[in-house]
Amino acid sequence: MMQNLKSNIDKNITLLKKRALYYLGKREYSRLELFKKINAYAIELELDNQNIKDTLNDLESDNWLSDQRFTEQFIFAKKGKYGAEKIRYELKNRGVNEDIINNELFKIKIESYSLAKKVWSKKFSETPKSLEERAKQIRFLKGRGFDIELINKILSGKSFDEAMKNRESSVGVFVVK
Repeated sequence: MMQNLKSNIDKNITLLKKRALYYLGKREYSRLELFKKINAYAIELELDNQNIKDTLNDLESDNWLSDQRFTEQFIFAKKGKYGAEKIRYELKNRGVNEDIINNELFKIKIESYSLAKKVWSKKFSETPKSLEERAKQIRFLKGRGFDIELINKILSGKSFDEAMKNRESSVGVFVVK
């Protein structure tokens, strides 16, 4: 009887792992997302949270599941539409480690001006002429998760190089890391 129960649990764990691999074959998931996704199926199979965690650990050790890879893919997919603040918020909600988020967002910091400018230009054709227009454009870009300093550079109507020259003269030397 005990042998049969152990065999049944092993079989169910294998089924759970197959289901998780099926999901991972479709797209990348964060550990938390995949946990939530397979939890209902694990309950059906009468498996507990420890069995789920062990399965996820196995997937991570075999490099099937990676928060690092998920973060890279997520940022690549969202950077053309959203700013760093919005992406950071979404990744935190998906359970990604703060260090991974910071490292990956740092990689796109250099291109953030051009990305924000592209998002802005899809919606607006010219810089604001009134305070109401300016407020509307600021709300739009803030809603997309862009930093206020970046927004002000875009709405000033200057190119990136001009905005940086003004910053250098007012603050001293500007160093991009």
